Amino acid sequence: MPLLKKIAADTDALAVGSLCLLWLLFFWRLFTPVAADQASLAKGDFSGQFVAFAGYQYERMSQGEIPLWNPYNNGGLPFIGDTQAAVLYPPRWLTIALGSIAGGWSYNALQLEMTLHVLLYTLLMYLFVRRLTLGDARSPLAAFCSAVIIGYGGYATGYPPLQLAVLEAAAWFPVIALGILEATRGRQLVYRGIALAGAGLGLSWLAGHPQTSWFLTYLAVGYLAFRCLRLNRRWRSFGAGFALMAVLTFGACAVSLLPGVEYLLLSSREALGYAAKGNGFPFRDVAQFVFPGSVSQWSPLYVGLPALFFAAVASVRGMRECRFWLLAAFIGLLHSLGDNSAFYQVTYNFVPGLRFFRGQERAAVVVANSLAVLAGLGIAAAAAWPNHIYRKRALHYWGVFAALVAGCALAAFFAWTRDPAVWGGLFNIAARSAVIAVLAYFVLRHFLAEPRRIAMQLALKALIVFELFSVNLDHPAVYDSKPHYEQLSMIPPPLARQVLDDDSQQPFRVDGFRGLEDNYGSLYGLMDLRGISPLWLKGPRALVYADYVDNPPAWELFAVKYVFSGRSSLSVPSQVVGVGSDSRGDVWLHRLNDPRPFARLYYAADVVDSDEWALELMADARYDEREKLIIQTPPTLELQGESAAGTATVAVFAPEEIVVDIETSANAILSLSLPHYPGWNARLNGAATPVLRAYAGLSAVEIPAGEHRLTLAFAPASYAVGAAISAISWLGLALAAVSALRRRR
Repeated sequence: MPLLKKIAADTDALAVGSLCLLWLLFFWRLFTPVAADQASLAKGDFSGQFVAFAGYQYERMSQGEIPLWNPYNNGGLPFIGDTQAAVLYPPRWLTIALGSIAGGWSYNALQLEMTLHVLLYTLLMYLFVRRLTLGDARSPLAAFCSAVIIGYGGYATGYPPLQLAVLEAAAWFPVIALGILEATRGRQLVYRGIALAGAGLGLSWLAGHPQTSWFLTYLAVGYLAFRCLRLNRRWRSFGAGFALMAVLTFGACAVSLLPGVEYLLLSSREALGYAAKGNGFPFRDVAQFVFPGSVSQWSPLYVGLPALFFAAVASVRGMRECRFWLLAAFIGLLHSLGDNSAFYQVTYNFVPGLRFFRGQERAAVVVANSLAVLAGLGIAAAAAWPNHIYRKRALHYWGVFAALVAGCALAAFFAWTRDPAVWGGLFNIAARSAVIAVLAYFVLRHFLAEPRRIAMQLALKALIVFELFSVNLDHPAVYDSKPHYEQLSMIPPPLARQVLDDDSQQPFRVDGFRGLEDNYGSLYGLMDLRGISPLWLKGPRALVYADYVDNPPAWELFAVKYVFSGRSSLSVPSQVVGVGSDSRGDVWLHRLNDPRPFARLYYAADVVDSDEWALELMADARYDEREKLIIQTPPTLELQGESAAGTATVAVFAPEEIVVDIETSANAILSLSLPHYPGWNARLNGAATPVLRAYAGLSAVEIPAGEHRLTLAFAPASYAVGAAISAISWLGLALAAVSALRRRR
């Protein structure tokens, strides 16, 4: 037994070392010091959303502050509630710490975080499949192949690295599955395993992509039910395991989940209906199981041809464990089609939580994980076949399949000879798949005949690595052939620098539709009216996008002083103070002649009973935003209806605190260019005072005649309650882990 344990330990160490080397090989162009060879993640969501928001997070957290509010995009947003910001995701803290040691935030810091999550994904998948196939002699081989398939297949190497939260939420799946497996291995439910699954699922939710975590939650619940049913446990065991996993998952991520739900319910996405949420893969995307890149630039369903072979082997063998993963892959595929199939219309009406998400193609996470596990089970099963007839039959079917793929390549060749411009790309894809299919036939033939031979195992590993790396290494839609420092500068561009040099003592915003763009307001410290975060508060979004390009009412209400525009003139009086360019051409920087201050006193108000009425009133060309304030609650102070002497000066402006010194000769209402949100609390001269909803989405406070100091602080109850719950939950998990280690010793 000691010898067997030593051999197993050496085998696992070799497999883990090999996975690390493959990781270095796959990402070598991100790591190489040779500038001419370097590559970097392409600009887009990665740079505009994740690098920018993480840069703001870095600035705040490196100063020892938790960024609850972000004033730099979308006219201001609850940063703690924007799930993709991943404010309290533990691995992000490590990235921030490393960035601080390295001397500051950089594009490469987040690239490194991405690559480490791919490595983590592969190592955790190895651990899960290794444990799942522990009694099989070919367990290390099966686990290694599953790890390579999930780490370097079409899913993890496609859009998830660019939409970083997707990858990071998915990477914790093997921990969840491993916890459930450990909890259900014996006669009694092992609650330590359920705790591990709950912790893994909690980390997935903290990673910042709720839709991916939502899919994994359903997959985890289904796997727990399957394992309990397989072992003939009572449903009481499943109920207890489900309840504990749900409590621990909620507790682990409550600090982010509660503010996120609060934000979601007040966002514009909440109003989206079926038509906006049902998009998914077209049926033709199924072809990318065999011909990756033939339908779209990414192929998240692609796991490789050998993986499909072994997944089919596992399914045909009919092992109970295989049945679950086959069913999960099938349901995930059906759901990923969205409203292209009737399946989604049924689930949309009956599956809790589905109405919150759009882009159903993201169910590919279920397909990819299930097929990776199924392939590992198939390798273990095929290597242990006692009857050569099964091997011959499997090879016969694969030979037919390879012939069909080769036939497709031949047809593409003839089409290419007639019209190279149209068919050249498809012929290349079909030819590659044909070569892999034929090569796989010979490798599988020898492997199935002698699965114990190390040479045959190495040949199978090499085939899987060669195929996946050939398809996904340096994918042109994911990587650019340029160093990371050429993608995005952390130094503000000249026009942004010009605005930052404005020595005004009062806060103001900019409209960065052109020139600034994306979420770069957060990166450079410019309060931008716009942004690309998928979540917007309903009212502010309606105001900002009433006119997509030229919107003077929004500039007025949000205290915009500078406008980055693709036009040399605006519809309101302004002065061009700078000229530059962006990716779409020339950009003119305008300074408005008479911008509204951030805080302004009003002595007359129109009272409406809804946002819709307020927006309709402001849409009237005769309405002047400077004559009357629009509020949704009748004022308790009597307003004289005429202008009076008064000043409102912002004395302190910080992300979560605003202090305004006010002097007025008559009762007034102070209008603030601050989104109305439940976490903002106001105190007038130290006494609590209500914050009114104005202009269908901004804030206002009643001010009696006299001199006053108004303090607004952002302290959402959802964050305070969630933080307390999460602190208790993680403390409990830590104590349970320490206890488990002591028992093992």
